[in-house]
Amino acid sequence: MKIKTGGGKVVDMVVQYETKVEGHWKPVVRYDCSHGFFQRDAIYPSGDKEKKAIPIEDLDAALTYAEQDIRGRWEFYREKHKRPKK
Repeated sequence: MKIKTGGGKVVDMVVQYETKVEGHWKPVVRYDCSHGFFQRDAIYPSGDKEKKAIPIEDLDAALTYAEQDIRGRWEFYREKHKRPKK
């Protein structure tokens, strides 16, 4: 997790869940705002990504959303990661 703040507010962030596959840590799901909007990438073993914009503009709220989603659904994301992208 990387969080950048300014004036007491989140101005940039990355929240990522990783899992160990064959002795190596691999990204599974990542939330960030690197494209100018808050979004989630589901990442497959092939490196393919499934990108989804999340309509939350306040990054403080977006950070809370990302943390809660990953904590609550990490098992779902891990299983999804194992399947090929459709």
